[in-house]
Amino acid sequence: MKKLLLTLLALATLHPGTAPAADAAKFKVSEFTFTKPAKWETQEPASSMRAAQLKVPDAKFPEGAEVVFFYFGAGGAGGTKANVDRWFGQFAEPREEIKAKTEETTIGKTKVTFVQAQGTYKSGPPGGAAKLLKDHALLGAVLEGEAGSVFVKLTGPIPVTQAATADFKKLIESGLK
Repeated sequence: MKKLLLTLLALATLHPGTAPAADAAKFKVSEFTFTKPAKWETQEPASSMRAAQLKVPDAKFPEGAEVVFFYFGAGGAGGTKANVDRWFGQFAEPREEIKAKTEETTIGKTKVTFVQAQGTYKSGPPGGAAKLLKDHALLGAVLEGEAGSVFVKLTGPIPVTQAATADFKKLIESGLK
């Protein structure tokens, strides 16, 4: 009985989209299996809403950049446009001033929307107090999967984010092979 309870407790802590074990090169979120860039670090998700979390380290910016993956199931968290608008709304400046860009493409059979913006990023939990981070940027991707969309967001200082752009796109593409 004790063994059964321990097994059930262990299973209860698993999240359907959660993955990376300590610095695993590959991890799964929903139907997508991603390959982490070699220099990026795996982190424990900071909240239960996050399916996975990575850090982009940088020598000049000790905080580096943060990469988070969200998966809420089919129809969860609104559609692509609602999330892109939400992401752009996480900047203190109006949309016209944050160099907001959106690019829609199809990789394999999956529709992907890439976004980017930069300005003063409002960091913090939804509905909580925001910490204003000047000269920050966001790279985002919405992968419209058969089991629901996966939302991926990278945020950090502009130089770190710009340097991580190619690896971010490779990360997204790795999940679509």
